[in-house]
Amino acid sequence: MPSAIILHQAGPPENLKLEPVTVRDPLPGEIKLRQTAVGVNFHDTYVRSGLYKTLALPGILGIEGVGIITELGKEVTDLSIGDRIAYIYLGYGAYSEERILPAQAAIRLPDNLGDHNIAATLLKGLTAHMLTHETYAIKPLDWVVVHAATGGVGSLLTQWASHLGARVIGTVGSEHKVELAHQHGCDHVIQYRQENFVDRVKEITDGNGVQVVYDAVGKDTFFGSLECLAPCGHLANYGQASGPVPPFEVSTLFPKSNSLSRPNVFQHLRTTEKLRNAAAQLFKLLDEGRLQVGGIKAFPLAEAAHAHREMESRSRQGSVILSI
Repeated sequence: MPSAIILHQAGPPENLKLEPVTVRDPLPGEIKLRQTAVGVNFHDTYVRSGLYKTLALPGILGIEGVGIITELGKEVTDLSIGDRIAYIYLGYGAYSEERILPAQAAIRLPDNLGDHNIAATLLKGLTAHMLTHETYAIKPLDWVVVHAATGGVGSLLTQWASHLGARVIGTVGSEHKVELAHQHGCDHVIQYRQENFVDRVKEITDGNGVQVVYDAVGKDTFFGSLECLAPCGHLANYGQASGPVPPFEVSTLFPKSNSLSRPNVFQHLRTTEKLRNAAAQLFKLLDEGRLQVGGIKAFPLAEAAHAHREMESRSRQGSVILSI
């Protein structure tokens, strides 16, 4: 019998328990998957802690994974048993050895990209695509701020923005992350614990500000990020690692005619065609070496609690996955 990580009650990482589960046969339009790797994301920690109340409990966390198709439901015509696929799926259920998945969520994988790399990259890479192409479409010579520039999304976002010709200012929390941020394409790196990032951004841009700030930190950086914007600049708040952003007056955006978004990759890629097209662009850049996957820390499925502690560590670099 396969096993899965079951969350019975929201709370600390210790609440993640490995238990046997029964996996039913696929219905029409579904596939059955034997998983090989699962991505661990901040979204998972928010659900586990109770900050996001989007998973019926008891339930199985996880919104992305990689595996091999073992059964096809009726009406599935574009996939085959034995296909190696990846997926992002907001219906949860990824922290499991086997699972049922809607076929429309499946993305067939090229042979040259490994399971661990894809599990560490897919959701983060698709998020970077959304941020750089749709939330704010980067143009050559745009000034861009990327907070947490060496994190899982931040490192891919920095590389993609640099590839598109942006001038990238990255923020990091410690000295040992500075060189890594430069390697990922940052033109300037700010250690936000040692210097005021708002003042440094204004200095770097000659007081003009930046066209876009990509902020996954949330509470600690949000209002400073607004200050960094040029007239008509955009703030994309796509995460809240330091906590949720407190309420504020919308009129705060008026003086510089700034705009704000809280983008959701599942909405931007809500059709199978858009999902697979964005994935194809991601896979191409990975294959060409234009996007480099940073350090990957893999934990066995049974050690999901350890993976969450690692994910929530502010000293973490790179991506965290579960290996099955």
